[in-house]
Amino acid sequence: MKTFFQELKRRRVYRVALAYVIFASAAVQVVGTILPAFHVADWIFQLLVLLLALGFPGALVLGWVFDVTRGGLRKTTLVASPAADLRRIAVLAAAGLLVAALALGGYWFWQPWKSRERPMAVAVPLRLPGTAVAPPIPEKSIAVIPFANLSDAKDNAYFAEGVQDEILNDLAKVSDLKVISRTSVMQYRPGAERNIREIGRALGVAYILEGTVQRAGQRIRLSAQLIDARSDAHLWADHYDRDLSDLFALQSDLAETIVTQLRSKISPAEKAAIEETPTSDLTAHDLYLQANALISAPLFNVQGTENLLQAVTLLDRAIARDPGYFLAYCLLASAHDQIYLNGPDHTPARVAFAETAVRAAQRLRPNAGETHLALANHLYCVFLAYDDARRELAVAARSLPNEPLIDQLAGFIDRRQGRWTDSAQHFARALQLDPRNAYTLQQITITYQSQRQFQNAAVALDQALRVLPNDPGLKVTRAGIALHAEADPRPMRAAIAHILSEDPTAASGLADEWLFLALCERDVTAARRALAALPASGYNNEGVRFSHSWCGALVDRLEGNQSAARANFLQARAELAEGLQDDPTDSRILCVLGMIDAALGRRSEAISEGRQAVDLLPISKDSINGAIVAEYLAVTYAWLGDKPAALEQLRKVAEIPSDVSYGQLRLHPYWDSLRGDPEFEKIAATLAPR
Repeated sequence: MKTFFQELKRRRVYRVALAYVIFASAAVQVVGTILPAFHVADWIFQLLVLLLALGFPGALVLGWVFDVTRGGLRKTTLVASPAADLRRIAVLAAAGLLVAALALGGYWFWQPWKSRERPMAVAVPLRLPGTAVAPPIPEKSIAVIPFANLSDAKDNAYFAEGVQDEILNDLAKVSDLKVISRTSVMQYRPGAERNIREIGRALGVAYILEGTVQRAGQRIRLSAQLIDARSDAHLWADHYDRDLSDLFALQSDLAETIVTQLRSKISPAEKAAIEETPTSDLTAHDLYLQANALISAPLFNVQGTENLLQAVTLLDRAIARDPGYFLAYCLLASAHDQIYLNGPDHTPARVAFAETAVRAAQRLRPNAGETHLALANHLYCVFLAYDDARRELAVAARSLPNEPLIDQLAGFIDRRQGRWTDSAQHFARALQLDPRNAYTLQQITITYQSQRQFQNAAVALDQALRVLPNDPGLKVTRAGIALHAEADPRPMRAAIAHILSEDPTAASGLADEWLFLALCERDVTAARRALAALPASGYNNEGVRFSHSWCGALVDRLEGNQSAARANFLQARAELAEGLQDDPTDSRILCVLGMIDAALGRRSEAISEGRQAVDLLPISKDSINGAIVAEYLAVTYAWLGDKPAALEQLRKVAEIPSDVSYGQLRLHPYWDSLRGDPEFEKIAATLAPR
């Protein structure tokens, strides 16, 4: 054995082993840092680690057999018989395999490979555009704020907005510029006094473009001026007087002039994109702009679904006038996809509508960034094909450098895949291009609330309220943080009471949150009022729909009227059964059916439906809806009186990002049958505020 170790030293095998360990460790560290940035699948990194481990015994054998000399690689001189040398090589290889196995075992222990539910991200202070700590303003950055309408006809106000919007879209095609999105700039409409410096700081830009539009018959007069938002200095101004048929060329000329004024680079492809005419039908274009405004509006409550349905009607009319209107098809596909994902119509017919619009866009402009973005959204909303959608986004980003929807959709995809930190970062990047988009701020709030990072959620909601200070949905959500984080319903109760005292018609828009609060407070009177205000369609939680009958049954149970509750549950079951005929594998219906059958005492059906929902939509496939159906399975077990199964399921959900919160466990009737159980109290305590 002594001779063997002497041979190891003579052949420098120790040096080879040390060099290989250093190289492999460095490779794991470097590649492990780079791959996540490109969202590469975990198995690729795992395969690399495995190959590096298996390469270790090979390196030892090569170090034994060969020497590296100045003359190159040569075989080491033998000091024993060939048979003895082969035995030593076998021992060396076995030792190398043992070391590799131990290394893999240690790596498994410290860096688990199993793709279970991803752990919640560590809470970090949230910094968003417009807050006290903001990134530096790029020199080549601009916001095109709404142009003033000087036309005699009031109807032309929308026309003026359309002119401004098209100039903005043309500038956004230039990758050398940072251009603020439409949603944020439309809040600075003419009328009120506009402080250019404050607008520049709020939007994070160095320059502002403003102007006026006057339309008279078939003529259009446009004035524009470029202002340095940091000094309020006017850098450039010009006037244009053109025929209305020359509108799109006028907008393109103005955009190219601004690019020149800002000394920005523009590629031939970007110049061609700016000069392309979207449609020759100005009426169709006006319909498109109206639909875009509806889709861009905040989608906090039932009004969001109504906006989407109205947008579909407008876009259908636009396409009827101009069947070659490419952008209208892209927007139409998005509207149908949103209705399917979160709206009332989760049917194959709605999918077909979206599919038709996407195919039309592909037929008209197969390589356009807008086409790839529409396809990515379709893959995400309908098929949960997250990796395919991510690849389409990467293609779209090449020609849409200032499109915040790309990062917004990437944030949605990351969230569904359990990449919670990446999701928040993508939403934050979307806000760099669209800092006053209340919808994006609402979505980043959901990301943080799901992780129970309520302080960060409050920061995002406070900023959203600075954008829409009178929005009832935002006010109630902000007040509800105290309920979820601390089991304190008082701020939410006060917010709802204040909103209803000022505007009783707002009740329908916040009825679902009002009902949730009333159930948590065991307030039958408030629950009945909320139920009366609830739309006939009920409400939905991330596409999981709860009918009006279901909500009525919960109120009946709260009131102690079991017979009425049973009747309402039976009605709700009949309504859901109809939806299940369209898609028997719809987990979002099955999980609610499971709870209903549990309430009706149908034990075997309830367990079968709840388990099937979880199997069809595991958390590994969808971190949002997968967690929801898992939570509702826990409710199903609790209502059946199966405490061990309910607690086991609830513990799983409480350990991952979900909408199960400390306040919900402490207050909501869902968990009444478990309260007082030591294991339930232990689970609730893990979510208690610290």
